[in-house]
Amino acid sequence: MLPNKKSNRPDYTEIGFVKKVTVGNLNPNAPFSEEKHEEQLALLNKCLSQFPKGIILGKDVSIGQYMIGEHQLTMEITTYHIGFKRKPHWLEQK
Repeated sequence: MLPNKKSNRPDYTEIGFVKKVTVGNLNPNAPFSEEKHEEQLALLNKCLSQFPKGIILGKDVSIGQYMIGEHQLTMEITTYHIGFKRKPHWLEQK
């Protein structure tokens, strides 16, 4: 997406595909490994750097707080909405 000539903001009318990329985990019962976290970040970086380059349209942040015994556990998950002109071919291969 090229920025508007009048401003540095992208032209949202060119967006034809939106991919949701989730980073994090809210389930305290499901193990969440460092490898899984790195895999999620790699997909986010791929969406923002490879052709066709996407842009972040928005993000949703959810926070879960759990009591486990006497301890309070706080977990966070962030979902990024990445806009593309068209669906990237490397997303279709999965």
